[in-house]
Amino acid sequence: MASDNNGYSASELFQAQVHLHRHIQNHLTTQCIKWAIELGIPDIIHNHAQPITLPHLVLALQVPQAKVACVQRLMRLLAHNNFFFITKIIDTNAEAKDAYSLTPSSQLLVKGSDQSLLSMVQLMTNQTLCDMFNHLGKWTFTEENTLVETALGSESFWDYMQQNPTLLTLFNEGMESDSSLVRLGLRDCKFVFEGLDSLVDVGGGTGNTAKFISEAFPNLKYIVLDLPQVVTGIAGSNNLTFVGGNMFKSIPQADAVLLKWVLHDWSDDDCIKILKNCKEAISSKDKQGKVIIIDTVINEKQDEHGVTEVKLFFDIAMMAIHNGKERDENDWKGLFKKAGFTNYKIFPTFGFRSLIELFP
Repeated sequence: MASDNNGYSASELFQAQVHLHRHIQNHLTTQCIKWAIELGIPDIIHNHAQPITLPHLVLALQVPQAKVACVQRLMRLLAHNNFFFITKIIDTNAEAKDAYSLTPSSQLLVKGSDQSLLSMVQLMTNQTLCDMFNHLGKWTFTEENTLVETALGSESFWDYMQQNPTLLTLFNEGMESDSSLVRLGLRDCKFVFEGLDSLVDVGGGTGNTAKFISEAFPNLKYIVLDLPQVVTGIAGSNNLTFVGGNMFKSIPQADAVLLKWVLHDWSDDDCIKILKNCKEAISSKDKQGKVIIIDTVINEKQDEHGVTEVKLFFDIAMMAIHNGKERDENDWKGLFKKAGFTNYKIFPTFGFRSLIELFP
C-alpha cells in the first residue's frame, strides 16, 4: 500500500535501499578480488588441480588461526559473486565437505596462464588511479579537460605515466595481458587478415597481438607503430618490426591499419585526425586497403545488462581520464564519414568489444 513517501511504498523503499547499498558497497568486491590476488588464492587452487577445502586452503596460505574465519568469509562473498565455485567432495573420513574451485573469472586471475588478466586487474585497482575518481565532483566545475589535471596535476594521463615509470610498466603489462585474451577472438577472425601483404598496428605497444598475428601469417609484413619510448629496444622477427612514431603525424603505408583499443582514448576530433592518417596510409594508386578496429560499440537495446554496464563504466573512465568516450554505432558512423570512409562492418566478437572493418 502506498504511503506519503513521495508515492512509494515501504517495500519499494526497502528494495531501493538494497539497490543503493549494493552499488555503494560494490567497491568491497573490488577490494576482495584484490585481497584474494594478494593472498595468491587463484594460484593455490589452480596448482591444487582439484577442488580445495577450507582447511587445505588456509594450510597453504599459512594464515594465523585467528584469520581462518576471515578467509572463509572472503571466499563466501567471492563465491556468491561467481569468482569461485563451491562443490561437495568426500574427505578421508567419508564426510561431505565444501570445496572451492575456479570459475572462468578466477581462471583469468591465475598468474602466468595464457589468458591471465592479472596485470590488467592490478592496473585498474592501482590506488593512485582509483583515488583519482574521488575528485569527479570537483572536476565537474573546472575548465580542465581531464580528471588527471584536477586530481594529479598533470597535463595528461600519458604525461603522468612518463613521470611515473612504475605505473607506465604496469600499464604496458596490463595492455599486454589484455592482448593475450583478444588473441582468442582473433583465432575466429583470421579472415580479416587474409590476402594482406602488410599491416601497421597503431599503438601496438610491446607487441603481444602483433606476435600472434605475425606468426599466424608469416608472409605478412607487420609493423608495430608506437611512441619511441614504448618500442625502443624491442626486438622483432623476420616479418615483424617495431617503429617509433606518432599516429597524429603519420602512419607508414600498408594494406591495412589495426587500431586495438586506441580510439576510445581520444575525443571525436582526435579520432578523425587518426582515421584520416589511417586512410592516407592504406590508399595507393593500385588499391585501397582497410582499417581494422577493435573497440567498444555500445548497444543498450541488444546487449545484456552486465555487458552494457561494463561499457558504460569504461565510458565514464575514458571521459574522465582521457577526454575520450565509448561510442554506439551512430557515433562510429559519424566519425567514419567525417574521416572520409564510406563503408564498414561490425563483428561483436570480443566480449564487450567488437571488431570493425572500415573501408574507404
